[in-house]
Amino acid sequence: MQSTAAANRKSKLSYKFYKQRYLLIMSVPFLVWIFIFCFGPISGWLMAFQDFNPNKGIFGSPWVGLKHFIALFSSKQILLVMRNTVVISVLGILTGNICPLVFALSLNEVKNAPFKRTIQTISYLPHFVSFVVVANIFLTVFSVDGVFNTVMINLGLISNPTQVWADKNSFWGMITFVNVWKEIGWNSIIYLAAIASIDMEQYEAATIDGCGRFSRMWYITIPSILPMAMILWILSMGDIFNAGFDASYLLGNPVTRETSEVIDTYVFRIGIENGMFSFSTAVTLFKIFAGFIMVFITNSIAKKHTEHSLW
Repeated sequence: MQSTAAANRKSKLSYKFYKQRYLLIMSVPFLVWIFIFCFGPISGWLMAFQDFNPNKGIFGSPWVGLKHFIALFSSKQILLVMRNTVVISVLGILTGNICPLVFALSLNEVKNAPFKRTIQTISYLPHFVSFVVVANIFLTVFSVDGVFNTVMINLGLISNPTQVWADKNSFWGMITFVNVWKEIGWNSIIYLAAIASIDMEQYEAATIDGCGRFSRMWYITIPSILPMAMILWILSMGDIFNAGFDASYLLGNPVTRETSEVIDTYVFRIGIENGMFSFSTAVTLFKIFAGFIMVFITNSIAKKHTEHSLW
């Protein structure tokens, strides 16, 4: 009987593979791409435990164990870099989750369909613009002779132009503002999709019971999208040590390096410009595992105190 049941399961599985053979064939290029560009480079992690020499290669370079990790945690500069990374990441996580959520909730209340579609389209556009272009736009707008200073002087709010990008104390706020401007529309899509899946009968019943627009949002919309929001929050904690290379590299400068230098730009300067490949790999490896631990801890807390978690 057991052999017959196993044979039936195998037959059903074979039939499913045959029925979906074209989909499986279409997925092969994507699987190849994943293995080449995602799993293939993992062998480069070995450099973190070596004094890597490009002439000898990964398998010919001498092993040094945890030498570079010890140097990493002994470095005073890495503490500054870690501080900048965590602060920028936390600001990005907070604004990157709260602002799209508020935007999606607000957009959902717009009843004028053409106006709603127009706002959605406009909010999505910055996501598809290269950060090189975005950085140049904001560097120009907030330059000494840019639009910002011109307007502020004409309004009498300031008497002399402000060098916004030369102020290290305002860099965290400025980079957070730029990231929100670029991604708020795109990040709101998943919340809008979750809102669209809510049963409209709930809103109709609430309206009959006398609930206003804010009450329907508070008691129906927000609780319905809370599981999705919680999952996004948990996943975003994996980026707590990933403040992004583009924004800090393109908007930062030597004057603001004290607050603009993050792990990614630090790895670029140390690894590429100074040729310290093994040390920079150790820094990156630490960032990856620290992000995984943060996701695990956040998921555990969410699972303990709420009904929503990744696993």
